[in-house]
Amino acid sequence: MVKPRWDLHIFVLTTVGRPRVSPWLHFRLVTLPSGWYSYSMRPSSRTQILQAAVRVTERHGITALTLEAAAEEAGLTKPGLMYHFRTRDALLLAIQRHIIGEWEQHLLMELGKPLEESTVQERAAAYVRSTVHGLASKAELAFMVESATSPELAQVWNDLMARWVPQPPAPEPAQLDLFLARLAADGLWLFEATRPAPLAPEVKQALIRRIAALTEPPPRTPARRPARPMSTRKS
Repeated sequence: MVKPRWDLHIFVLTTVGRPRVSPWLHFRLVTLPSGWYSYSMRPSSRTQILQAAVRVTERHGITALTLEAAAEEAGLTKPGLMYHFRTRDALLLAIQRHIIGEWEQHLLMELGKPLEESTVQERAAAYVRSTVHGLASKAELAFMVESATSPELAQVWNDLMARWVPQPPAPEPAQLDLFLARLAADGLWLFEATRPAPLAPEVKQALIRRIAALTEPPPRTPARRPARPMSTRKS
């Protein structure tokens, strides 16, 4: 017999009349495979917090991102937010994974096939297209800079790069070209995020073509026909 599932939603009004959801009262009774019941938080609450935290960072910078600011933006109480993220460091790590996860979804859409079925050139080309045509986000830039002093945040970024455009293990020309394409695409993205003035459209498109050319497979050299042996017979 399948046991039922209930969702219970209880809203608490603050003194100013703005509804805030407290996760201590906002829960779901879920049937486990064992037949026991378990209370679990709604998955959307976590995503709601992460999206709110990104908005705070986008507007005011990463230094303004506190648990209180994220909770206020998400319409939650601070204890409600701390149900998911006990510390600011835990929140920062979750945001980094959230941003990288969304970025990888864009990369997969650009690739158009499963990652394991693609070639190294296809992955690098998808990375270049997604990066140079993507909108530069202040929040993404802030977390990229923050990663320079946080090994945990940096590891999330490094794992993504290892899947898409890893560092070349040897100075082989084709691998160097793919890595140069990644560095150039990242540089153009960074320039767009911090530019004093936008590039002329024709200049940007020319740069994109030059960068994309680095990801093209090297031309195949036609196999040489073996030379005919010279006859040693005397006439």
